[in-house]
Amino acid sequence: MEHELRAEYKDGSTPRDPDAEVKAWHVVRQEGLTAMCGRELDPGSATRSADDWGTSGLPLCHSCGALYLRETP
Repeated sequence: MEHELRAEYKDGSTPRDPDAEVKAWHVVRQEGLTAMCGRELDPGSATRSADDWGTSGLPLCHSCGALYLRETP
């Protein structure tokens, strides 16, 4: 199954806000908008490769991480 990381933004910001800061990176399946933890994410939010999971300094959703690790070898 294909996965990617998708951003959730701080303080109700959207990806269209010039000063939008990422609150957490969530894992979604196959370019979806629903994170594995159940959070609905903005279709315009930034994405990253799932290979970035565990990269130092990224604020990651722990719930998504637990579920992601169950689906990957």
